[in-house]
Amino acid sequence: MSSLRFNAVEEAFKKKALAVCAPSKFTSDYYGKYLFNRATMSKYLSKETLKSLKNVIDKGATLDLAIANNVAAGMKLWATELGATHYTHWFQPLTDGTAEKHDSFIDYDGAPGETIIEDFSGKLLAQQEPDASSFPSGGIRSTFEARGYTAWDPSSPAFIMDDTLVIPTIFISYTGESLDLKAPLLKALGAINKAATAVCQMFDPSVKKVVAYLGWEQEYFLIDEGLFATRPDLLLTGRTLLGHESAKNQQLDDHYFGSVPSRVGAYMKDIEFEAYKYGIPAKTRHNEVAPNQFELAPIFGECNLSVDQNLLMMSIMKRIARRHGFRLLLHEKPFAGINGSGKHNNWSLGTDTGVGLFTPGKTAIENLQFVTFLVNTLMAVYKHNALLKASIMTAQNAHRLGANEAPPAIISAFLGTQLTAILDKLENSTSEEAIILDAKKKLHLGIPNIPEVFLDNTDRNRTSAFAFTGNRFEFRAVGSSANCSSAMATLNAAVADQLTQFKAEVDGKIAAGITKEKAIFDVIKKYIKASKAICFDGNGYSDEWKVEAAKRGLDCETSVPKIIEAYTSASSIELFKTTGVLTEVELHARNEVKWETYIKKIQIEARVLGDLVLNHIIPVATRYQSVLLDNIFKTKAVFSAEKAEKISALNMATVEEISEHVSIIKNTVNELVEARKKANVIEHEKDKANAYHDLVLPHFDIIRYHVDKLELIVDDEMWTLPKYRELLFIR
Repeated sequence: MSSLRFNAVEEAFKKKALAVCAPSKFTSDYYGKYLFNRATMSKYLSKETLKSLKNVIDKGATLDLAIANNVAAGMKLWATELGATHYTHWFQPLTDGTAEKHDSFIDYDGAPGETIIEDFSGKLLAQQEPDASSFPSGGIRSTFEARGYTAWDPSSPAFIMDDTLVIPTIFISYTGESLDLKAPLLKALGAINKAATAVCQMFDPSVKKVVAYLGWEQEYFLIDEGLFATRPDLLLTGRTLLGHESAKNQQLDDHYFGSVPSRVGAYMKDIEFEAYKYGIPAKTRHNEVAPNQFELAPIFGECNLSVDQNLLMMSIMKRIARRHGFRLLLHEKPFAGINGSGKHNNWSLGTDTGVGLFTPGKTAIENLQFVTFLVNTLMAVYKHNALLKASIMTAQNAHRLGANEAPPAIISAFLGTQLTAILDKLENSTSEEAIILDAKKKLHLGIPNIPEVFLDNTDRNRTSAFAFTGNRFEFRAVGSSANCSSAMATLNAAVADQLTQFKAEVDGKIAAGITKEKAIFDVIKKYIKASKAICFDGNGYSDEWKVEAAKRGLDCETSVPKIIEAYTSASSIELFKTTGVLTEVELHARNEVKWETYIKKIQIEARVLGDLVLNHIIPVATRYQSVLLDNIFKTKAVFSAEKAEKISALNMATVEEISEHVSIIKNTVNELVEARKKANVIEHEKDKANAYHDLVLPHFDIIRYHVDKLELIVDDEMWTLPKYRELLFIR
């Protein structure tokens, strides 16, 4: 088995960067080639059909079947010209991934068994019927009531992947409940549009629509495919359950923003060229902090579309990684001792009049609007900090959060010195004062030939889970493998609900005879004071902050199963019910799915860990013990008794050390198995998930500690699993 490791290392060193060429000299020549966007629609749809479809997309009009038929005909013509032979409804079940079932365009022309035609109707475009009982539903669907529906989302353009026309859809049950992540997101985006537009019209009556925007930053690891194949834990769980950290990891900070390795550079080019064909505006690429860790980020876009683009991008990245001899790791913590991977969600709001609602303005009224949305967002995050944490918490992300590399498992908001000072001044003011934000200051460096540096009105705080960064908030706690829909649906719903409450309070004061400006100021001042607990500009990694956060009443829970419970708290149920995003039945069902998923993740890892220990680690350790014992006997035949005794003593000490580690490992694995048995007989998913967290998971670290000690003792040539130095530094 160890020969597989060394062969994989040898082959990895031989691999060279693939030659990658752009499809055209100019990106604009092929950008959106495989996307049925508005430009493509104008070529394949009549003016009347296009006008009606735009009305559906932009204004939420009902899709008429006749229009759907016309759209389907144009879409099929475009798709077949590009080589498509099949179509699929692409949806987002409660697995954090995507699902699809492909059907060909063919149908019988007349009697069965005779000639066929290629057909694609508006009905097939608008709706399909997958088996709902085969996906997680939390009890909403069962085997004997399996009917579910996918329904076309016209606001997200269809695209072509290989030979298939892919149609983004929502996924609902026969009885109407949401069984996916897209439907609640669309409802939340509708809620934020309605609530934010109503507030905007207090400042500018011409505003008719508010759009939520998202810009995601996708972090990932690339591992050589041969090395990956010889690590069963990576293959089956996405992370290394064992492995001593390399003598050199990220402590020199020499990988971050460093020169991109040639194989990786070719891969980055390849995924960008492919992304552009699907209209994904990939903008930034670079080395991340950990060795063999990298990042990709696009230009921000409309939230629903940006979520779909991220899901598509993750699929593209996985597929192209194989072409370059890599495996893509999106697990939040694939390697112990170094940084994990996140997917920072940069969230903002903008009006149809071109105003960014988190962008400071040039006039007092513009800045009053800016502060209104800023403070209401802080209130929403304060009131629902436990729920926001639940929206990003998984078994994988729990490994990443709380370390000195990612936001802690406490939601707090960073504003920066200038904004904090302004809010403090407003809180203590006695009249409606003009809000003035300093223009960008110049930093004079005094170095010849170096231009002046303009300072933003906020710094950056990498320890904050929810940081204001100048014209947006950065929700930094989202995990790298996550579907952004969960976090974005929760955040937009929370802010929508808060804005609705804000307007109701202001309207009440106006009705009592107070001027609009004073009413707005009075409510804002109250909110600034009420939301102070969520604002923290210091070091979120410090132990002092954990104590302080608890004093402030913020949620400091770290157990994943317990964190998930926030979805069904009274305040969360009321929030989602009021905004129309999720019903109480749907919330309880989703919690059941989350607990079940957590159980299965830990269960799989426990089984893999047991297999690795029994089939790799212990056999190798005992084999090395035999070599040492054999050496003890042989030294007596070669050396003098005194010298042989010294050599034998050293070898015997190592034999005993190995025996001690192996004994503890065996006993702990047995305890792990027994803990699983006890947990598995528990019926309720919540209680079972808590048992897996409290009784099963603690054994992992004990086993790992002793296995990693063995890795330092056992002969390197005998060790079967690729080590961290090989996984992380062979590129």
